[in-house]
Amino acid sequence: MSLNYAYCRIYQKTMKFAVNFLDWTPPKLLKGAGAVKELPKLIKSEGVNNVLVVTDKGLMGLHLLDSLFEGLEAEGIKYSVFDGVQPNPTIYNIEDALKIYKENNCEGFIAFGGGSPMDCAKVTAARVVKPNQTPSQMRGVLKILKKLPPFYAVPTTAGTGSECTIAAVISNPDTHEKNSIMDPVLRPKYAVLDPELTAGLPPHITSTTGMDALTHAVEAYIGKSNTKQTEEDALIATKLVFENIEKAYEDGKNLEARENMLVASYHAGLAFTRAYVGYVHAIAHNLGGMYNIPHGLANAVILPYVLDYFGETAYKRLAELADVAGVSGPAQGDREKAKNFIAAIRELNKKMNIPDKFEQIKDEDIPLIAERALKEGNPLYPVPKIMNIEDCKALIKKLQK
Repeated sequence: MSLNYAYCRIYQKTMKFAVNFLDWTPPKLLKGAGAVKELPKLIKSEGVNNVLVVTDKGLMGLHLLDSLFEGLEAEGIKYSVFDGVQPNPTIYNIEDALKIYKENNCEGFIAFGGGSPMDCAKVTAARVVKPNQTPSQMRGVLKILKKLPPFYAVPTTAGTGSECTIAAVISNPDTHEKNSIMDPVLRPKYAVLDPELTAGLPPHITSTTGMDALTHAVEAYIGKSNTKQTEEDALIATKLVFENIEKAYEDGKNLEARENMLVASYHAGLAFTRAYVGYVHAIAHNLGGMYNIPHGLANAVILPYVLDYFGETAYKRLAELADVAGVSGPAQGDREKAKNFIAAIRELNKKMNIPDKFEQIKDEDIPLIAERALKEGNPLYPVPKIMNIEDCKALIKKLQK
């Protein structure tokens, strides 16, 4: 264990130093109600005349893309649509989207939707520039390293932060495994934060995607690879989530709360894409791969359990989050503040009807889930406390209903 621990920490320190040499320029923003209508003019101004719109059938059925399509037509921009993205996008979704892109001689991408369309579009764009490399071969860090075609991201959920991250996650339905791909070239150059696009989100999507954003902020902040900027972004995101998630959940038409949640998701994305996430995501990715549990839901349920596991190694940082979230008492010490913060997360989940355990987890699957989670998490994620296989299996067991 000690050798593994030392290796993990050396790897993480090396990565923290190395990433200073990467391009961390954030996306340029179009923000505010109706901002999506400004996107076609921007695309045209950049000399892009033919795009692939990557989305899903649910959003198409809601006609959320109508104003975008009208704007593209008005600007004389050709567009093709791939709307076959699944909730956990697969390697087959990538190939289907790539085929449409090539057949129609597209020049760029518009990813429209939640994290799934964005991840699908990112990896499809990577396949355009690396045609001989499969998503499985891209798994890990810095496996692409080639400039992608022009890429515009339009989030319709306030959670994933994919519009500003260097990460994408693609499932292999044959092996029930998820491929986490991280490379700065995957970060979109433009992001559109339009609260009108999120106003129709059902409450359960609002809650779970919002808790996904909170998970990003928390895991980034308590980890060991922060910069001053990632700390600031994580604090902004945490404060905004605690102030707005219940308002957005209870009143979906509250555009101020909706916009604040989009901004929270964006800042959380900026935080974790450089400072990384942790074991919450490692376990959530593999529960998603094994049982198709939606990612935001998985994160929301797992988060307090992992924070409990970290114990005193995370108390100081969690106490600081408790302060900005407004859930700590003035005379409390770090331990009490940290425990208040974890309790506040459980209370948020309860108020928004998010369960505290999973019915899907089977005893016989736990060893494989744990093995895959730690394969993802160690040595990459700079968590406060290194988890071994027995710790991981015990934690997953606690998630079982």
